[in-house]
Amino acid sequence: MHAAGASAARAVRALRVGIELGMTHIDTAEMYGDGRAEEIVGEAIAGMPRDSVFVVSKVLPQHGSYEGTIKACEGSLRRLGLDFLDVYLLHWRGSHPLEQTMSALEHLADTGKIRALGVSNFDVDDLKEAQAALTRHPIACDQVLYHLQERHAERFVLPYCQANNIALVAYSPFGHGEFPSARSRDGKVLEAIGQRHNVTARQVALAFLTRLEGTFAIPKAESEAHVRENAAAGDVRLTPEEIKAIDAAFPIREAAELPTL
Repeated sequence: MHAAGASAARAVRALRVGIELGMTHIDTAEMYGDGRAEEIVGEAIAGMPRDSVFVVSKVLPQHGSYEGTIKACEGSLRRLGLDFLDVYLLHWRGSHPLEQTMSALEHLADTGKIRALGVSNFDVDDLKEAQAALTRHPIACDQVLYHLQERHAERFVLPYCQANNIALVAYSPFGHGEFPSARSRDGKVLEAIGQRHNVTARQVALAFLTRLEGTFAIPKAESEAHVRENAAAGDVRLTPEEIKAIDAAFPIREAAELPTL
């Protein structure tokens, strides 16, 4: 679940419903709402057993110096009300040397403030550079833009991640407001498959995006209805024919520069 936006009370309710439904991977960042999203997550999970949720946050690149990364992590932990993060990511590459950020992330792992480290918006060359800068801990995941109309991650980033035991986490799995209309040619493909499974087109999309080994998705959900819809997608099993039909309807486009979000 992606925790950002929404009114605080509605977001807290949505997060708690998601956790009850087994969606325990909660994604946030110091950037979202200038830390307010982390506070909302902290409110939602307050009092829950720590091992019942998997919390991920991110450091802004402008805070990516050695000292800045450690300070940013401590700020996130304070807002979340936690003693440690399950994974902590560099949100995207910035001007600070990658060696400084990776060294700080390893220090945070060594001291128990994070259990694993990762990156976001990294291409293969970035991943190789980050790996070279690490000495004691592996990269757990790379969080990238990945949806039906932006599948370029499948060309190079995903194969590299699979070969290096790095999870690929898809953010914005429904795109940015351009999810295919049910009346469009491509949307009709999703609708037809959804009808066969008695699910929605969005659930079909999530099932497709997480069909490959090592892929996960963090759909944004600001209401209980969206959370319930997203959670049910985990039960959808697409047939090879259905995967082929979606693949044809949404072909992989040429490379586009990853956005710095």
